[in-house]
Amino acid sequence: MNEQQRTADTLRKVLQLVAELHLRGCQRLRACVAMSPSGTSWRCSIAPVTLVSAAHGAVLAPDAFGSPLVAHYTSAAGTEYFDWTDAAHDTPSGLARKFVSRFPDIVAAGRGSDWAYAGWYVEMLHLTYPNRFPYAVADWPSPDDYLPTIVVGDGEPVHVPLPPPGQFAV
Repeated sequence: MNEQQRTADTLRKVLQLVAELHLRGCQRLRACVAMSPSGTSWRCSIAPVTLVSAAHGAVLAPDAFGSPLVAHYTSAAGTEYFDWTDAAHDTPSGLARKFVSRFPDIVAAGRGSDWAYAGWYVEMLHLTYPNRFPYAVADWPSPDDYLPTIVVGDGEPVHVPLPPPGQFAV
């Protein structure tokens, strides 16, 4: 496996972790995805729908970034998911188990059904498989009618339909 494949697999585990949390009854948890200002790191914050913008279902609400109900991952951390030093070889299911035990307040805030989002999420995983990663926020203009993707390795970017809106109204 080459370095690009390892990187894609590492990032994919973060997206699959959210799907695993949905399977565990936490469909009200959202993946808020962004690019770092330099454009070199992909980021994924996991937050309850109540901290996600009602205007865009993949964007954290203003001032929510520092909330204790939001967990952050950056590709700059590699396999140190959420700054964990003991998860490098975990499966998405193993990461989900650690997430449930280490972020109980986030998990509690994300409990419940959200079939529209969970369905959208499965479709997003399909559209982006295996090495495309959506983002909603970047320091360059982003479309407001779909999520663009970055590609790790070979392939063309795809356009991902927007997720259902969050519940945080400004």
